[in-house]
Amino acid sequence: MRYETFDCKNENSLENANLQLYLLDHSPEIDIQTRPIILICPGGGYGFTSDREAEIIAMQFLSMGYHSAVLRYSVAPAVFPTALLELAKSVAYIRENAAKFNVNQNQIILCGFSAGGHLAASYSVFWNQDIVGEKAGVENTELLKPNALILGYPVITSGEFAHNGSFQNLLADAYESKKAELSLEKLVGPQVPKSFIWHTYEDRLVPVQNSMLFVNELIKNQIPVEFHMFEKGGHGLALANRLTRSPRGSGMEASATVWIQLVHTWIENFMND
Repeated sequence: MRYETFDCKNENSLENANLQLYLLDHSPEIDIQTRPIILICPGGGYGFTSDREAEIIAMQFLSMGYHSAVLRYSVAPAVFPTALLELAKSVAYIRENAAKFNVNQNQIILCGFSAGGHLAASYSVFWNQDIVGEKAGVENTELLKPNALILGYPVITSGEFAHNGSFQNLLADAYESKKAELSLEKLVGPQVPKSFIWHTYEDRLVPVQNSMLFVNELIKNQIPVEFHMFEKGGHGLALANRLTRSPRGSGMEASATVWIQLVHTWIENFMND
């Protein structure tokens, strides 16, 4: 395995913003030439990027035989679109280096949790806008295309079921004037890739309606989606087992641990498609 970092900063980025890549080596003993890559955006309410949703998630995807990457994106006091442009530069970098990294350039999958889910979903609706490529310094918009999307208990809406803290961190002084523009259920169109989404009924911090609003719009736009709602479990489950249990003892729910196996099957089906 190779470990590399990429400086994805833009002029408004925080100093610690970077992309961490975990790349499986090519072996002549294995009949696999290229692999998908799962680019992970951890949650943290746009106030930090959670370790519970970062490298340990990347290791799960590595064990499935996929490349993985973790974006440590800029958070408050950095504001929109700083993190979005970091993600854009990261996607373009991976696609430009697909041959070097043994990545299938048509299998770049974004994976986001909570506020990181908002970032990944934001990117899925904005990636083809000219302003994204211009600000990220990418002339060929096709380099920015995401091929699939995985969301875990994502922040989506700035309406009735909003996690207001995420939008306040993301927008700062522009919160009141701009929050409606980043309510992602209103922005779904054919540019959004096929998606896998999971959430829990008991999530009180980011209500499950966030996912359901997004899923409904995907269906209206005839975008393939697989959605799982587990009854038990609060917010921020990550792997939902002891490996990502918080110091307070929260974040474990046996019934939700199957999401990682379900997404494995979904990715395999995506590759076969």
